Amino acid sequence: MSTLRANPFTEHPASAGETYLAHLRTAAGFGLQMIAAGLACLVHALLPFLFVRTGSDCICRLHERMLARRQASRSR
Repeated sequence: MSTLRANPFTEHPASAGETYLAHLRTAAGFGLQMIAAGLACLVHALLPFLFVRTGSDCICRLHERMLARRQASRSR
């Protein structure tokens, strides 16, 4: 008796209503923006007059995008 396992590369993307490549692009885009915002936060820690709102603005923007994507995938 063989047990059929779901493909780990497509299971989560499919649950989000995306193909593997679409999910790769979206997740990589989010990740790169978070890295950039994190670097801005580190600079801000040393030089508090720089990048005053960059980190928090990025978090808000990404959160709004993620909520919109979730809502769109649920309505499909």
